[in-house]
Amino acid sequence: MAQLAGVSTATVSRALTAPQKLRPATLARVTEAVRRTGYTPNLAARTLRARRTMLVLVVVPDIANPFFSDVLRGVDEGLSQHGYGFLIGNLARSRAKEPQLANIALAGQVDGMLLLNGRIPQGGRRSLTASDIPMVAVCEAIEGARIPQVEVQNREAARQAVAHLARLGHRRIAYLAGPPDNFVERERRGGFCEGMTAAGLSARSARFYPGDFTFASGVAAATAFLQTRPRPSALFAANDEMAIGFVKTMRSAGIVVPDQVSVVGFDGIEFADFVEPTLTTFRQPRRELGYRGATLLVAAMRGEAIDPAQAHQYLPVPLLERGSTALAPAV
Repeated sequence: MAQLAGVSTATVSRALTAPQKLRPATLARVTEAVRRTGYTPNLAARTLRARRTMLVLVVVPDIANPFFSDVLRGVDEGLSQHGYGFLIGNLARSRAKEPQLANIALAGQVDGMLLLNGRIPQGGRRSLTASDIPMVAVCEAIEGARIPQVEVQNREAARQAVAHLARLGHRRIAYLAGPPDNFVERERRGGFCEGMTAAGLSARSARFYPGDFTFASGVAAATAFLQTRPRPSALFAANDEMAIGFVKTMRSAGIVVPDQVSVVGFDGIEFADFVEPTLTTFRQPRRELGYRGATLLVAAMRGEAIDPAQAHQYLPVPLLERGSTALAPAV
């Protein structure tokens, strides 16, 4: 092929690995020779020489959570168009696997990491924080981490949830929380309290029910809600799974949603479209979250400079007003 293009073999190699370093005329001759010979580069040999795996480790807090399906779809789209694949490191709601995942990265089995779990895995042979492994946080920001991050406007959306319920006349609004050590939960709780204050309501007098982002904790919160006197007329759940568990339990107890209690969720998972009544919620752009995170990671793995304005991205979250919210019942 070098002879056909009239160049050296080194020039052919450079054209295939660093075409920007060649003059346009030279690159055109090599490109034409590649076309005519039907040459296909050996990616395995190329990555071995470059000491790259072309793989990314995606750390997921719980692969069973339906929220992450579209995020991973976006990750796949963002990575595959640059020739990368990915491995899923499922924490299954436990930190026990963090050392194993950290060692995978530190052993050079992947070129970078996408962190969907809100923290840098700990416990490897060396510290990932002190390593030069490219990392990007997606969905959950990692406080204090000097890595690119992509998240949604959690606090702003939570304020909007309270404003929506207040416009409907609700004055007794409850909050169904996520895990207390979770960054997203802290942001949404903070937005809820700010929203209560902005609506002229007391956040201190609001009912707070504990949860952990699962259907089961939504059921448990509903059981506690049924024993509350006086009952709140509305509830904002920090995610859709808990909201759906809450609504199901209300229906089983004969409480009509939204006539007797309005419910707002967060995430916009597919199940929210099929619960009865359909759930008022905030739809996260999950595929875009994954795609943007993957794109930032590819740039970091290539050693490209990342625009500071793009290093921490906050995506808006639209409110979908549906059947689970209505005017507050007359007292």
